[in-house]
Amino acid sequence: MTRHATDTDPRVALPPDDALRAVLHNEVHARPSARIRLPALVVHVAVLNAGVARDDECIHLRRLPGQAALSIDDLAGNFLRLRLDGCALKWERHTEFTRYSLVQPLPDAAGLDTDGPARLDALAVDPGWLRTIPGRTIAAIKLAMVHGELDDPQALIARAQRWFGAEAVAASLMGRSSQGRSHSCAVTDFHLRDDGFEHMLVIAPPSTTDTRAGRISQRLLELETYRLMALRGLPAAKSLAPGLNDAEATLATLTEQLEAGRASDQQLLERLVALAARLERATAEHDYRFAATRAYDTLVAQRVAELREAAIPGTQTLGEFLQRRMNPAIATVAATARRLASLSQRVERTSALLRTRVDIATEAQNQQLLAKLTRGQQLQLRLQATVEGLSIAAISYYVVSLLLYGAKAAKSAGLPVDPEIAAGALIPLVLWGVWRTTRRIHARLHASTGD
Repeated sequence: MTRHATDTDPRVALPPDDALRAVLHNEVHARPSARIRLPALVVHVAVLNAGVARDDECIHLRRLPGQAALSIDDLAGNFLRLRLDGCALKWERHTEFTRYSLVQPLPDAAGLDTDGPARLDALAVDPGWLRTIPGRTIAAIKLAMVHGELDDPQALIARAQRWFGAEAVAASLMGRSSQGRSHSCAVTDFHLRDDGFEHMLVIAPPSTTDTRAGRISQRLLELETYRLMALRGLPAAKSLAPGLNDAEATLATLTEQLEAGRASDQQLLERLVALAARLERATAEHDYRFAATRAYDTLVAQRVAELREAAIPGTQTLGEFLQRRMNPAIATVAATARRLASLSQRVERTSALLRTRVDIATEAQNQQLLAKLTRGQQLQLRLQATVEGLSIAAISYYVVSLLLYGAKAAKSAGLPVDPEIAAGALIPLVLWGVWRTTRRIHARLHASTGD
């Protein structure tokens, strides 16, 4: 039964929705930025979720105070924000990793002019809860966001250096506008501390809104997480290098043997098949990782561009630091992926050459076989013609013998017949008759077979 729209139906002017319309429309709102009031501390942990079910993560989230009623349906959208006592927790599940971001007020004693890192250990949740997050840690960051004026960036960096000790830092003025103003400054040394975390510091004026602070933290945390995910392809690329070297040498040897004809086709084919199998296995194992590296590298470039960095004299920007370190690694991964694909194509071309040679040899063998068959048929025809000639002679002999016996019988009956003369006179007629009969039989056989 068809439902008819009424005047009170708010959707009267539209056709029925596509099944995915609401999901696709709401995707832009799926992971909203947090609202962060400065000064604040953001504790960010990203773990690889291979082999970790959503149920496992739900069970772990229920261990937080006041979250015992959390259900798996609450995690269906891959994004969840929980309000806890004095802090907020954001959970995000991605294809390869899951992120947990804890936002809490920064202790008063951890201001810009204090020994900040020593004050970042006071977490709003049980440290044991962080330690037992299901998965393997890929990124762990403590991001401190404090108030500070940006009028003198170099003096600001000198003050921020106390947070990082003697390590050289990378820093950027972020959000550079057309008027040359920036909305914040980010400082980090990209080093892991003894507790497994790396530290970042964001300095923003007191006028910074909560939504802007949330966007700043999201960009920086995503930048570092995607950087580490992009670099996961580098160990795979390095591990493939010796095998690719060996495969290239093997392929060169096989190609040389194919050209010189120093090995049998069967031996070459077996070695080519084994080489192709090795390359296909390597492709199956690492192709996804290399593709993911390209995708994450693109995201890193986008996040760097979104920072709209401005340099501080004497200090590398975050984008410059990452570019100098990441570009060689990403180039290595890309070169290895191209090398693997090229090797597979070259093996395929060599296999095609071998198949061509085998096809030519097979065709030559077939031609020789056909020639032998043709010669056999010709001999058979000659033999058949000889046999037919002998058959005509034999049949004629028997017919003449019968006629001779008949003539002898007639002579015995008193007829004036000379049997020998009569038989000799009928020989030509008998030969012609037998030959003519044989020809008619051949004609009928040819007519019945369509030849």
